[in-house]
Amino acid sequence: MAKVMQRIGNTDVSITYSRPSVQDREVWGQLVPYGMNNLGFGTAESSPWRAGANENTIFETTHDLQIGGKDLPAGTYGLHMVVEENDEATIIFSSNYDAWGSYFYKPSEDVLQVKVKTNVTEHTEQLTFDFTEVTANSAKASLRWEKKQIPFIIETNVTENVLTLIRQKLQNTDGFSRQSWEQAANFALNNNGDLNEALGWIDAAIDGNFFSEKTFANLNIKSQILAKQGKLAESQTVMEEAMPLGTVFDVHQYGRRLITEGKNDKAFEVFKWNAKKHKGTWPVHYGLARGYSALGDNKSTVKHLKMALENAPAQASRDRVAANLTKAENGEGINL
Repeated sequence: MAKVMQRIGNTDVSITYSRPSVQDREVWGQLVPYGMNNLGFGTAESSPWRAGANENTIFETTHDLQIGGKDLPAGTYGLHMVVEENDEATIIFSSNYDAWGSYFYKPSEDVLQVKVKTNVTEHTEQLTFDFTEVTANSAKASLRWEKKQIPFIIETNVTENVLTLIRQKLQNTDGFSRQSWEQAANFALNNNGDLNEALGWIDAAIDGNFFSEKTFANLNIKSQILAKQGKLAESQTVMEEAMPLGTVFDVHQYGRRLITEGKNDKAFEVFKWNAKKHKGTWPVHYGLARGYSALGDNKSTVKHLKMALENAPAQASRDRVAANLTKAENGEGINL
């Protein structure tokens, strides 16, 4: 017996199976006959291969999947295969997962069938299932035995899976924490979730509940949601309300974000505001240098980098400023 598991986002996919060995036998077309076959036992007159040995091979998933572009609901399945002589195979997911092998196979219990191409690969003595090519939303599952690989692509909607979990958690004790609502809104914002839902979540964190508190962090999230909805004036108004609540570093990072968004004039205003609010403290001169560089004022960039070098609090910070000072003295921008 063996079991292999892969997590995709918050989805756990596992395959439990038994591992026969080749033992110098002819596997494909002999030990594993091609097509559907009468196995001479059980109730099935025509059976697929059980994709292993002994008991049923079992495929489990905690969330809905797409396999070969077709939907497979969350659940537990018997995993069978029909191997063809022409380098093709059909993967079968059956609702009957606790029968012995495929001796009692019924087509009416099939939940999904997917046709795939098989590949020639290096010799694998013991039948092996594995997961490769794992991405944020998918993985390739493969059966490998003798010199054949039978792969199938597993995909899942990680964003919707996580959002479903978030909605559940906000109804229990997690929902009594302001940070939970902020994290929920931030996830939806950054993962193409429902922006109206995200706005409702962040508003709950800001006002109206016993745990609500207006902070730079949650106003910043709200501003980004509004901007993504195209409500730019509202977004800007929210950030003007947020800035006095932020630390010097919060405002500095906001200025840097504006530069990455191509809003150089607005970024320069933010860096100037920060320098006035937190006069002489790190990293206000570094911010001004970035603002001047974004506007193409190289002379002022060098001036403020030299001032930043004097009040940088740590060697790592001084090293970064010094590297940018060298670039500025060579006439290069420092925001790349």
